[in-house]
Amino acid sequence: MDKNTDSMISFKEAYKKVLEQKEFYGTEKVLFTSSFGRVLAEDILADRDFPAFNRATKDGIAIHYSTIEQQRNAFPIEGIVAAGTQQAKLKDVSHCLEIMTGAVLPENTDTVVMYEDINIGNGTATLQKEVKKGQNIHWQGSDTTKGTVVIKKNTQITAAEIGILAAVGKVEVLVKKLPKVTLISTGNELVAVHETPLPHQIRESNMLSLHALLEANKITPQHFHLKDDKEAVTNSLRELLHSNDVLILSGGVSKGKYDYIPEAFEALKVEKVFHRVKQRPGKPFWFGVHPKTKTVIFSFPGNPVSTFANYHVYFKAWLAACMELSKKAMKVVLGEAISNEVPLTVFKNVKLNDENGKKVAFLVTTNGSGDLMSLAETDGFIQLPPQETFEKGTVVRFVPTRNEFYK
Repeated sequence: MDKNTDSMISFKEAYKKVLEQKEFYGTEKVLFTSSFGRVLAEDILADRDFPAFNRATKDGIAIHYSTIEQQRNAFPIEGIVAAGTQQAKLKDVSHCLEIMTGAVLPENTDTVVMYEDINIGNGTATLQKEVKKGQNIHWQGSDTTKGTVVIKKNTQITAAEIGILAAVGKVEVLVKKLPKVTLISTGNELVAVHETPLPHQIRESNMLSLHALLEANKITPQHFHLKDDKEAVTNSLRELLHSNDVLILSGGVSKGKYDYIPEAFEALKVEKVFHRVKQRPGKPFWFGVHPKTKTVIFSFPGNPVSTFANYHVYFKAWLAACMELSKKAMKVVLGEAISNEVPLTVFKNVKLNDENGKKVAFLVTTNGSGDLMSLAETDGFIQLPPQETFEKGTVVRFVPTRNEFYK
């Protein structure tokens, strides 16, 4: 049984309080080629009909259907129409024009018959199969008409939207600004990745994981390291609060004698929203905001799994709220029975298998929140409410940590 849980707030309350601190950081224009992953701050309109003309969808011949209605099935060929050329005209409606996919439907024609359904000989095309009037034509404006909204505001731009932006000639797009973020590491035990740590030291890894996660969200953060010195911590944080929208810290928020962060924030008049949550991992999570600068502070525990889980559970949800993105909660099926016997919301590392079209979760063996290596086997975390038992086959909330692209 975990002690002192009365001094903590519930996960549900902590999550709600984090989302209540969402901010709007304004808008900016970017080239559409650099807009992948950003969130639109404007509706995108079609600048013309799509398609802009009656377009052949097959290689073959263009005819006027009335000729078939007159019991004719042989059509002298007047010429060839290529894609990318101006509209041609069929001079005699009892004749035909050869036409290529993507070409403008010639004047005086209303039907396209593909080569596979005709026989060509001696300059004449003869029908081999029954023809339906208007077939094999992509009609002007059938996709959308000029002035129609083709991408709505608050849409996150993917490769599909990039293609649409290009099609409507939207070279610059108005997107929502992302917050300016600095990552702050703490502790004298940390050394650079290229260094060989002494027995009492560890290489800095949390900041690099967080940097990669932020880059995936189109944010390029700055880095800062705080030594375990009370005055230095306070002075550095004072400056960082005035030059950032968000500070993300890893470490320095537990109850050790050298965990100066909460005390420093209090001295700097940062409003503590909460400190310590009834959850595992990440119980010592500290969250606050500076009333004057509006800087939002996520101060995560130093253990790597705690930092990793809290980023995905809290920061990503907060950022989505800032961008006005609606994110549906993901669910998975338990592949085994699991019990949560503690009075905490527990996030368990899991690996997913595809079984009969369902995502089935199986526990990843870990040695606790310090087990960084376990994240290599982890596809995400399942959320288990306090003191509940879950049978195999139970559907539970899932927080993904790995892109589907890599699955």
